[in-house]
Amino acid sequence: MTEITYDIVEHDGGWAYRLDDVLSETFPSHEAALAAARRVATEQQRPGETTGIVYEDTRGQWHEELAAGDDRPVVRIHDQT
Repeated sequence: MTEITYDIVEHDGGWAYRLDDVLSETFPSHEAALAAARRVATEQQRPGETTGIVYEDTRGQWHEELAAGDDRPVVRIHDQT
């Protein structure tokens, strides 16, 4: 099972959640960024429908896959404060 971790970080005069090198929008407070990360984590763990997906990898190659609706990641939130 895939595991992903969102980090709560200071960003652009406020706070954001980060996954790898990707930042969310900036929130005015730490609490708001943490609440948003919790919402996203809940949504990502919710089962959905099996569907086809298309994505581009880091080398610019495009891929098509069938994503199982019950294959959800384990999501963690790392809060450094």
